[in-house]
Amino acid sequence: MAGTLAKAQKKFVQEGRTLVFIDESGFYLLPMVVRSYAPCGLTPILKEYLSRDHLAVIGAVTPQGKLFLKTYQNAISSHEVIEFLEFLQHQIAGLLLIVWDGSPTHRSKKIKMYLSNGADKRIHLELFPGYAPELNPTEWVWSYLKLGPLANVACDTLPELVELIRKAKQHLKQKPDLIKSFIHHVGYKV
Repeated sequence: MAGTLAKAQKKFVQEGRTLVFIDESGFYLLPMVVRSYAPCGLTPILKEYLSRDHLAVIGAVTPQGKLFLKTYQNAISSHEVIEFLEFLQHQIAGLLLIVWDGSPTHRSKKIKMYLSNGADKRIHLELFPGYAPELNPTEWVWSYLKLGPLANVACDTLPELVELIRKAKQHLKQKPDLIKSFIHHVGYKV
């Protein structure tokens, strides 16, 4: 594990690539309930109805403290991943070193075909070893959003949730030091 990531870091430095950590997450209409500051005995009641409606979000962070998010109302497939990679290439100049987990959508034939059709000139991919979410700083973005700005919030519709995520993203983008702290917390010194 350390050898693979060390080799990736060496490649990142030698070739002047921008390091990008990518991950996906789901956000549901049901609230992520956390502790409140209500007086004892006066537990707040969140009214909501049971729904499995959710948004799929793909996100990326860089050691420079940049955050990129795209929201989808359908599950994230290889098509959405390719769309996100193209989005990143428009947003970040130069060569990219993408580090992500071994999700089947990341290892699909469509992704391999996309890379072989010319994207591999700018993008180099590295996988995290096995199932290791603790190594991906983007996981901290999800925790921050779900336990911070979106905590105890019940949405009635998906467009309402989209708007809340958009506002939370804009707020987090203004805190590059916080995003950098997510990267340092998992042990990377970049």
